[in-house]
Amino acid sequence: MGKKGFPGMGGMPNMNNMIKQAQKMQKQMQEMQAEVEKKEVEASAGGGAVVVKVTGKKEIISIDIKPEVVDPDDVEMLQDLIIAAVNEAIRSAEEMVNKEMSKVTGNMNIPGLF
Repeated sequence: MGKKGFPGMGGMPNMNNMIKQAQKMQKQMQEMQAEVEKKEVEASAGGGAVVVKVTGKKEIISIDIKPEVVDPDDVEMLQDLIIAAVNEAIRSAEEMVNKEMSKVTGNMNIPGLF
């Protein structure tokens, strides 16, 4: 019968190799995740009137608001600018994390990794 008669027996070294590669990739991803969590991205709204900085963990670390945009008669505009800047900063952080992780995964589509 040969190798064809015992499926899986001839493939064991390949399986061990795949497991080792997966473990190596997992370690690389953990290292990359720790690295990108320390990185910062920045986004602004209103031509720089509101600037938000976010970490790779998607945590806001600062919000800068230019005094001239603070208008007591138009609080809604300021709120909208803050929301826009925060949302853009979070999108930028996600994009940065995904870009860095794809360097490790080789653009494999592995659901639930990040």
